[in-house]
Amino acid sequence: MRMLHSMTARLAAGILLMAGAAAAAAADWPTRTVTLVVSYPPGGTVDAVARIIAPRLGEKLGQTVVVDNRGGAGGMIGGAAVARAKPDGYTFLLDASNHTQNPALRSNMQFDTLADLDAVSLLLRVPTVVVVTPSYDEVQSVQDLVKLGRERDDIHYASSGPGSSTHLATELFNLSAGTRLIHVPYKGGGPAMVDVMSGQVPLMFASLGSSIPHIKSGKMRPIALGGRTRSSALPDIPTLAESGIEGFEAYEWNAVFAPSGTSKAIVDRFSQVLADVLKDPEVIKTLSGLGAEIIGSTPEELEQFRRDDIRKWSEVAKKANISLE
Repeated sequence: MRMLHSMTARLAAGILLMAGAAAAAAADWPTRTVTLVVSYPPGGTVDAVARIIAPRLGEKLGQTVVVDNRGGAGGMIGGAAVARAKPDGYTFLLDASNHTQNPALRSNMQFDTLADLDAVSLLLRVPTVVVVTPSYDEVQSVQDLVKLGRERDDIHYASSGPGSSTHLATELFNLSAGTRLIHVPYKGGGPAMVDVMSGQVPLMFASLGSSIPHIKSGKMRPIALGGRTRSSALPDIPTLAESGIEGFEAYEWNAVFAPSGTSKAIVDRFSQVLADVLKDPEVIKTLSGLGAEIIGSTPEELEQFRRDDIRKWSEVAKKANISLE
């Protein structure tokens, strides 16, 4: 019995020693440049978020934070690069909604999203917005769209490509509302919105962030938002849930991840630093202007969020028969 107590005491002491060492390492971290890999090319919304927060992260950490764009393959190139990186606290991934949509749509992933990347913080989310060509007089409300979409099978919608957030959000609407809107995929959100503005395609479930300038200029007309609550960017526009599509939620979002095995003490510290940066008044002002709902979650909250999101989009993909194989 004494031997058992002795072994237990030694084990407990060992655990405390390791915990102390991890805490000390986190306190000293970082001692050199930190790389923030962005899973999309320069010029897009994800890159803009990185460029906004990186300098402020550097100020708080006392080291330079560099942005490394690794765009391509729907975010998988950047994700794979970080999944293979050394888990030493000097490489992180700034990813977007495709982080949870790719596992729902592909069986040929180059890495295991949940096993190879550890959650750090959900930074923000931006609701989708249903926009129509201004001259599309038949649709003035969600109720109009539901009525037309149930009665007819020739109502087309644009998306930024197969399996994109805009595609999945509209198919979620089809499933929720019993409509039969027909998919017209484009190579990116920009070309899709151009054709909605010109009337080539009458409607789109677009990202609020990229749509705001066109909405404010009158080139597109908003019908409803896909978020849980109304947006301060468009306070007069109702949500789809308010408009009768109960429980509807579709967002584009940005979050930070680390290579699996990164010290939890470092992950927790970086998560807290990110949350502090997101409280900066100038950061809030800039991101809110993009229609973003600023969050700054804990690692545990992000982990639960992404697991729920993978389940959600896997179900939509199965029911709507969407695959990117």
